[in-house]
Amino acid sequence: MHREGKPKGFFYLDHRTVDGKHNLITDTYVTAGNIHDSQPYMARLKRQLERFGFNPVGVGLDAGYFTAPICHLLLAEQIYPVLGYRRPTHGANPIRKKQFIYNGQNDTYTCPNGQTLIYKTTSREGYRHYHSDATTCKICPLLSQCTQSKNTQKVITRHIWEADKEKANEIRLSQWGKKVYARRKETIERSFADAKQHHGHRYARFRGRAQVQMQCLLAATAQNIKKIAIKLFLLRFFRLFFNLFNKIQIKNLIYGLNKKINPELYRGLSSI
Repeated sequence: MHREGKPKGFFYLDHRTVDGKHNLITDTYVTAGNIHDSQPYMARLKRQLERFGFNPVGVGLDAGYFTAPICHLLLAEQIYPVLGYRRPTHGANPIRKKQFIYNGQNDTYTCPNGQTLIYKTTSREGYRHYHSDATTCKICPLLSQCTQSKNTQKVITRHIWEADKEKANEIRLSQWGKKVYARRKETIERSFADAKQHHGHRYARFRGRAQVQMQCLLAATAQNIKKIAIKLFLLRFFRLFFNLFNKIQIKNLIYGLNKKINPELYRGLSSI
């Protein structure tokens, strides 16, 4: 595994899903450390939808899942994606991609100096390429800040599902989206922390993905058993508490009614 801010070496990744209400683990799937988080996600989500009959309104995911295919497929399933934001990496050019304005009607980009970048081709990865006019760029006063290309031509790429990413970004910035994303640290992050602290998730106890998958399933089972036991205990405790509270309320109500009906009796009792 070679990731920024992560240790280098041979690792396994546990792709885990929990429900947002009770923090129960609904899926755990192990892959090699060099598999990106977004690659197995949709297949695992569809498996849960078919197996358990879930009907989620939205999903909260970290920035590693903020890709155009994930956004497009979630919206196609009528599930609102609430995804974390990661600042894009910048090159040597002071003029950023966000300063180029996209025109959806004409399918063109407009540069900060007013030149139009027109569509040329689409790559196999699904990115549309928009090219500027090299002769116009050659005499542009912003050329040195815009591109370091030898042919003085600026190229902007846009994914064919970029509109879905923009929609997901709008959902993230909404009040509802902020509440959903804030819930992540109380659910999935806490679930992983509990697994690492109390269920041996810091190290793989076996070799081979199938063996490590067994380890993760056992840890998830233990965590779910604990969670269900705590929930049932609290449910029974509050049920007994409210039953007792209701009985006291009923006794007080009967006492008050009797006192109003026969005040002489209660006046005599109070004087004894």
